[in-house]
Amino acid sequence: MSNIVIVGSRGHAKVVIDIVEQEAKYRIAGLIDGYRNVGEKTLNYQVLGSEADLPRLAAEYNLKGVIVAIGDNLVRSKVAAKVSEYCPQLPFVNAVHPRATIARSTTVGAGTVLMAGATVNPDCRVASFCILNTNSSLDHDSVMDEYSSLAPGAITGGNCRISAFSAIGIGAVLRHGITVGEHSVIGAGATVLKDIEAYSVAYGCPAKKVSDRIPGARYL
Repeated sequence: MSNIVIVGSRGHAKVVIDIVEQEAKYRIAGLIDGYRNVGEKTLNYQVLGSEADLPRLAAEYNLKGVIVAIGDNLVRSKVAAKVSEYCPQLPFVNAVHPRATIARSTTVGAGTVLMAGATVNPDCRVASFCILNTNSSLDHDSVMDEYSSLAPGAITGGNCRISAFSAIGIGAVLRHGITVGEHSVIGAGATVLKDIEAYSVAYGCPAKKVSDRIPGARYL
């Protein structure tokens, strides 16, 4: 198995570690986290250093890939950019749980994580660095743009689009044909029956926009 590192060491990273272990496709050499001391552990994997240490670590551990295991969409993008800056030769790889289901006609971009029970139906396009959380579902002919995410139990109908950096909350449901604009957040348990414009926070049954959203505002 090829060696990889996981960037991040908190709750989301624990789930990614478990996926990588169960997938048994890669060997985890350790974790990257500039906010923790070298040698500290998560699930028995040591923190090896920060993003700036990646060139040295790539050679020392013969690294063949990296996964950014950070749940916040915008923060994940910033960290991925730092990884590419410090170690551009190191490819981003996916983490796909053995109990995730991906249709053959679907495409999944690099750096994306699919957790247990996630389903991606035919002719979907999942861009790079997305998260499909536990028991989430993306129905046929739908699109997830880069750095977007489905929380646990979130479900879309067919022909939906989740634009870049948008987050669909726990247990939310999108009707067939819905578009959620970029940098928007759909609250937990919402039922989305109409398109949601970019830079919005929306929730309720049916979901309504309740405020504008500034990119980077906390939602987790």
